[in-house]
Amino acid sequence: MGYADARVANAMLNVDRKLFVPVQLESQAYHDCPLPIGFGQTISAPSIVAVMSKELDVRDGMRVLEVGAGSGYNAAILSQLVGEKGAVFSVERIPEIAELAKQNLSRIGCKNVEIVVGDGTKGYPQKAPFDRIIVTAAAPSIPAPLVEQLKEDGKLIIPVGSTPYWQDLVLLEKKHGEVTRRNLLPVMFVPLIGEYGFNEGSF
Repeated sequence: MGYADARVANAMLNVDRKLFVPVQLESQAYHDCPLPIGFGQTISAPSIVAVMSKELDVRDGMRVLEVGAGSGYNAAILSQLVGEKGAVFSVERIPEIAELAKQNLSRIGCKNVEIVVGDGTKGYPQKAPFDRIIVTAAAPSIPAPLVEQLKEDGKLIIPVGSTPYWQDLVLLEKKHGEVTRRNLLPVMFVPLIGEYGFNEGSF
């Protein structure tokens, strides 16, 4: 857990990854690698979850938007970080994956996460603005609606790249109406599909 600070490490220790992977892959649940969860989607490697959570600097009471719910693992960790006074909103485009996330989160008694089906590249304007935004799939460029829905002093983390092989993990910060961008490290994520992402079937 060298990639994480103490709060992130504690949150990850409180969420059993085994509960968020397919039954046939439970023996690999604690390996530091992504695992398939169906419909061409994956659960990210724990080290990447740790890096993204640390850089996002999620604090108690914050409102966080997640784009791409997956199996609900990342949302469960965000739930721990925002605490009872905070809220996590996760937008997932694949209904079956959204239902899987809901079931997994319900099973662990997670009450401060809302999973909705929709185009996450458009954000979630009904609940905006957000203190933090995390995107768990790679976009060709940063979707404008997500930047618009970010609060002042907010942070957004997203993989950005034009190929399905390597992308840059990018951290955006909004201060005084200005947005700064910092590339963190090379990563490999599934493509973000949507109006402000890739077209379905691009790869």
